[in-house]
Amino acid sequence: MTTTLSVIGVGYLGAVHAAAMAELGHDVIGLDIDADRIAALQAGIPPFHEPGFTEILQRGLDSGRLRFTTDYADLAHAEVHFLGLGTPQKADGLGADLSHLEAAVASLTEVLPVREGAPTLVVGKSTVPAGTARRLAERLAPVDGAYLLWNPEFLREGFAVKDTLEPDRLVYGVHEPGTPAAEQAVAQLDAVYARILEREAPRLVMGYEAAELVKASANAFLATKISFINAVSEMCEATGADVTDVARAIGMDERIGGKFLRAGVGFGGGCLPKDIRAFMASAEENGVGEALSFLREVDAVNERRRTRVVDLAAEMLGDLEGRRITVLGAAFKPNSDDTRDSPALDVACRLRAAGALVTVTDPEALGNAERSLGDLVQLVPGTDEALHGAELTVLLTEWDEFKDLDPVRTASLVSAPRMLDGRNVLTPQEWREAGWEIRSLGRAAVPQTKAPQASLLVGV
Repeated sequence: MTTTLSVIGVGYLGAVHAAAMAELGHDVIGLDIDADRIAALQAGIPPFHEPGFTEILQRGLDSGRLRFTTDYADLAHAEVHFLGLGTPQKADGLGADLSHLEAAVASLTEVLPVREGAPTLVVGKSTVPAGTARRLAERLAPVDGAYLLWNPEFLREGFAVKDTLEPDRLVYGVHEPGTPAAEQAVAQLDAVYARILEREAPRLVMGYEAAELVKASANAFLATKISFINAVSEMCEATGADVTDVARAIGMDERIGGKFLRAGVGFGGGCLPKDIRAFMASAEENGVGEALSFLREVDAVNERRRTRVVDLAAEMLGDLEGRRITVLGAAFKPNSDDTRDSPALDVACRLRAAGALVTVTDPEALGNAERSLGDLVQLVPGTDEALHGAELTVLLTEWDEFKDLDPVRTASLVSAPRMLDGRNVLTPQEWREAGWEIRSLGRAAVPQTKAPQASLLVGV
C-alpha cells in the first residue's frame, strides 16, 4: 500500500530515509531549510558520499515518487511525517542540542491538521535523550488526530541504504503500549514498513523512554567495546604482546564476539562521540550520573589513541619539526566522506602542530577536509602523489586502496619506508620483508628483517 510521507531534515539520515521510502513504493517529500541542499537533491546530486544512495535517489526522482521542498505547507497532506533532524553536541556542554528538532515540530504543528480528522503519524528518527519524545508528544497534543511514535535509526555510514531497507530490527516507541491509540499508530507505521516486515525483520514495541534508550545504549556499548580493546592494546604495547592475537582469541567467546575488537586510533564521526557524551549528560539530569561515569573513561581512552599515534610518529622520526608525513585517510571511516570528529584529521592536525609537514589523501573526503581545515595541511587527491617524498606514512582510514597497497611498489614512492598502521589492517611481516619499518597500535616494535629493497628506486 502506498503512503504519502514527509521526511523533515534531509541531512545524512533524512535524505537516505526519504530515498529508501520512495524505493519501497511510497510518495515522499523531503524538507529542509537549507535551500542549496534541497536544490542539489532535487537535481539528483547527493550532498554526501554513501554507497548506493545516488542510485535510489535518482530512481525516486525519475519515478515521481520523490521530491524535495523548503516549504512546510507542502507537507500538510502527508499521512506520516518522519523527523530526521540532527542532534549535535551543545556548544556549552555535553548534552544534545535539540533546537533543530524542536523547531521542526513547531513548524509542523502550524500546518496540521488538514486531513479531515484522519490520524496523522509523526515519527521521530533522531537520536535523543530519554524524555524527549514525551515532551514533543505534549507539544503535538493540541493537533487533532496527531500521534507521536519514536522509531530510532541504526544506520552504519557506508551501509546506510542496506540498513534502511534491510534493518536488523525495527523499534517503535509509543505512549502507553497496548492502548487503542498506540495500536493504531503501530498499525499505521507497519503499513509503511510492510515490505520490510514481510522479510521477517524483528519489530519491537515499547514505551518512549525505552526506545530512546535502545539507541543511546547501543552506541554507548559499541563505543565501550572499541575503547576496551584499545585499552588492552596499551597493555599489549607495555608487555610486548600482540593485540590482534588477544582480540582474536577473546572474540571467539560467543558471549563477547569478535566485532568491534580491532584496536586502532579509535572511533569518530557524527554519532558515537557526541552520543555517549549526551548519554552521560542525560544520566546526570536524571540523577544517575554515577551509573554511566565509566563512559568518561571510554571517551578518554579514545582520545589517548590519537595522542599515541603522534607519540609513535615521534618515536619513529625523532623530532617532528620539518619532517614530511603522509596521512592516508581523512574520513572517520571508509566508504564515507564524513570528516566530523575524524581521528585521521585530528591526528593530521596534531602532527602539523608539532611542526611536521603533513600531506593528507582520501578517495572521497578531501572536500569536507578542506572545508574544516583550510590550508593547514596539504590535501592531495591521488595516493601515489601524496606518498611521494614521505618520510613517514600513517594509515588512519582503512579504505581498501590503502589496505591493498603493495609494500614493494609503495617503497619506490616514499623517501623513507616507514609505516605507522593506525588501524591494524596491514600484515607487518609482509611490509618488513619489503624493507619497511612498521609500527602498529597494540603491537610491540620489531626490527626490519632486511635492508630496504626499494631505496635504489627513490626518485625514479
